[in-house]
Amino acid sequence: MRVVLVTYGSRGDVEPMTGLAPRLQALGAEVRLCAPPDFAELLDSAGVALTPVGWPIRALATGAVPGKEQAGLSDIAAELTAMAYEAVAGVAEGCAAVVATGSFPAVAGARAAAEKLGVPYVFASFSPCYLPSPHHPPLPRPGQVIPAGVTGNRGLWDLHAEHMNAQLGETINTHRTSIGLPPVDGIRDHVFTDHPFLAADPVLGPWQETSELDVAQTGAWIRPDGRPLPADLEAFLAAGAEPVYVGFGSMRIRGANAQEVSRAVIEAVRTQGRRVLLGSGWADLALIDDRDDCFVVGEVNQQALFRRVAAVVHHGGAGTTTTAARAGAPQVIVPQVADQPYWAGRVTELGIGTGHDGPTPAADSLSSALRIALAPETGARAAAVAETVRTDGAEQAAKLLLDMIGRSG
Repeated sequence: MRVVLVTYGSRGDVEPMTGLAPRLQALGAEVRLCAPPDFAELLDSAGVALTPVGWPIRALATGAVPGKEQAGLSDIAAELTAMAYEAVAGVAEGCAAVVATGSFPAVAGARAAAEKLGVPYVFASFSPCYLPSPHHPPLPRPGQVIPAGVTGNRGLWDLHAEHMNAQLGETINTHRTSIGLPPVDGIRDHVFTDHPFLAADPVLGPWQETSELDVAQTGAWIRPDGRPLPADLEAFLAAGAEPVYVGFGSMRIRGANAQEVSRAVIEAVRTQGRRVLLGSGWADLALIDDRDDCFVVGEVNQQALFRRVAAVVHHGGAGTTTTAARAGAPQVIVPQVADQPYWAGRVTELGIGTGHDGPTPAADSLSSALRIALAPETGARAAAVAETVRTDGAEQAAKLLLDMIGRSG
């Protein structure tokens, strides 16, 4: 039995799939993952076969794909839908299921491939706020204008669906027609389906049941990471009190360059009397002087690292939020895009940290946020919530998926 997993996006869109894949393999399934070519090394280390999809995601995000520097959304979406379709269609024939997440055009292409091949399809979301519900409003879409009279959540979700149809409907339906599939009216609901998986922790990102969707909340899909921390990082950690970690993953910070952000975050942490551990990431955080209270790391085992820091300052990706919460590390979230404001709100509501006011950290604003995160009561609350974070989400999802496959067969 073969299961095809599909995602197109940054590390936060790929990492959970490397948590699900080994669980499926342990239950006897063969797994192939369609993902951006950037992640070949990650998937190789996880023992998961890769089928590359589309352009390297970092090159696309930074405008470095030749010929795509000035491409519009519809052009990118059309190509990405087709590329995802071709990749999935090439490996999914005869498979037991296709599970897809990430960029909407890519997921639409994956859904079309599953449909064309007659293969069961599951959409997965890593955050509750992406899924339509009367209990919360939708995330704003780029270019969407909300009429002044529309305030209720149901009305906002209706507008969200209309906007997605206007923005991407023609593109996706043109592709569907080209491969012999009929066009669909509501592309969002067609791609999401009425029975999606929600790979988010029930305490950190709870789902309130609705009559519209039958959501299967499994818990976050966590890949166990047993890598040791680098020797030089271990030496830095051992040389003094717990540092504050600052890293923004696959995000570039809006409104400032790398040097400005580096100076702001280092000064903010120093103001709190703490040492600084910078995660360089796509924001290119770097040292601003030669003082020995600051250290820079690249990609490391955050599961191990976050248990040894005083607080974590980050962008608010679902995976980083969950990793920090599981480690019991107080958080400051500096949200940039997508679901990141949602996670900032949840961290604040739970009392395990706070959201930063705005996407661009300044020394004074971040220092104020850090005072909240470093307060003893925040640390105690973070430690308590850490005990509730589920670690079996990927296992639950794998079992649920295989049960669904068995029933459909």
